Amino acid sequence: MDGMDGARPRAPERIAQQEWPTGAAEARALQERLAPLVRHEALDSGAVSLVAGLDVAYSADDDRLAAAAVVLAAPEWEAVDSATVVSSPRFPYVPGLFAFREAPALLEAVARLRTQPDVLLCDGFGVAHPRRFGLACHVGLALDRPVLGVGKTPFVGRADEPAPQRGAWSPLVDGGEVVGRCLRTRAGVKPVYVSVGHRVDLASAADLALRAAPHYRVPEPVRHADRLCRERLAAA
Repeated sequence: MDGMDGARPRAPERIAQQEWPTGAAEARALQERLAPLVRHEALDSGAVSLVAGLDVAYSADDDRLAAAAVVLAAPEWEAVDSATVVSSPRFPYVPGLFAFREAPALLEAVARLRTQPDVLLCDGFGVAHPRRFGLACHVGLALDRPVLGVGKTPFVGRADEPAPQRGAWSPLVDGGEVVGRCLRTRAGVKPVYVSVGHRVDLASAADLALRAAPHYRVPEPVRHADRLCRERLAAA
């Protein structure tokens, strides 16, 4: 986001995990303060070769979580690197504040990767969020890397049903604002919901999500991360 004087945007506000809020009111205020720092930038999705999928699994008693980061190489979408973290949630279960439960472990998993991805893809939302600052925005701002979110159901807003063919989409609109796309990644199958996290624009995010989902509804990086975090949690 350009400053008013035309100067280069200042570096994203980085928050150490131990400094993150522990209460809901403080967490919401932080999201509102950070939301204007999200940058929407065009990305050549066809030139992206390494995409990291991020996902979290929880134990039945909600006492533990496993976070996974898996890097896949296009166009075959084969895994080339992965890392996991098992920890305990540090924030209560509050809708709209999942990032404060999941982002610390996800960022630690990303830090353990030996391969730096071009883009990161979260199982969750970015600006398609009540305060326009979901998990994908938290991760993107913390890393200052291109990040997008892909959700299986909408968290905010409404979208018309897209046409049945693969690649069809309709805008996801909340309060009169377009916050994402309802995207058909597989013909005749339920759509997914794509939104910007940071340093990617909506068109680029949707193009990449579609490219990364050649066979299934959910993009391959997230599918791999989902499987890995479940396996890691079961083995812990």
